[in-house]
Amino acid sequence: MNGASREALAAARERLDALTDSTSVDAAKLADELAAVTALLDREVSLRRVLTDPAQSGEGKAELAQRLFGSQVSGETADLVSGLVRSRWSQSRDLVDALEDLANIADLTAAQQAGTLDDVEDELFRFGRIVSSNTELRAALTNRKASVTAKGELLRSLLGGRAVRGTERLVTRLVTAPRGRSLEAGLESLSKLAAERRDRVVAVVTSAVPLSDPQKQRLGAALAKLYGRTMHLNLDVDPEVLGGIRVQVGDEVINGSLADRIEDATRRMAS
Repeated sequence: MNGASREALAAARERLDALTDSTSVDAAKLADELAAVTALLDREVSLRRVLTDPAQSGEGKAELAQRLFGSQVSGETADLVSGLVRSRWSQSRDLVDALEDLANIADLTAAQQAGTLDDVEDELFRFGRIVSSNTELRAALTNRKASVTAKGELLRSLLGGRAVRGTERLVTRLVTAPRGRSLEAGLESLSKLAAERRDRVVAVVTSAVPLSDPQKQRLGAALAKLYGRTMHLNLDVDPEVLGGIRVQVGDEVINGSLADRIEDATRRMAS
């Protein structure tokens, strides 16, 4: 997103955060309702265009949204949708992307309230690794001919009882309604969104051998000081990784042995 759409999404996120600060609001229910509106507007292109038409007044579009959704969803969801359509959007499809974003944030907020957000972050990462290494599983989950029910059942067999509820909800929504994205891209986006809930940066650490707890702590502390933000480490093991370790933070990749990288990080912090 860019321009007006980015500003509209930022404002909508603030409204969602303010809303879910209240313990009386069921964040998971909010996520379900926002996802339902997302699916509707993803299908109904003409309606989406009406709700984002810059020639129409914001209040008029908000009133239309209230008439359409007010009796179908909770008041909180209807108010969020009305606020979204009241804003200006660079492209009509950005509205649907924003709704999906809010649905995911609502589910992550529910996980945070339940004390399982760390589990969701880790499980999303591990599930992504499993998918990338299992071509048959990936094919089954991305098969366009497979029904939503079949994909849902497959995911329940994989995640049911093994992952926290928030992870299962997010992955199921992604797989059953990918909206043109690859599974890998969708999982990466969800992982970043989960990290943002705690204002953390995700570092994907791939090492030739498993890191010890002291090594994890030292690496995490060094990276946090280098980047100026709390760092969440997603750990993976690959015996063929060059230099013993590979650290990726956003688009930046650091290669080299663990000892050398930590020593270098310490020198940079002292300089």
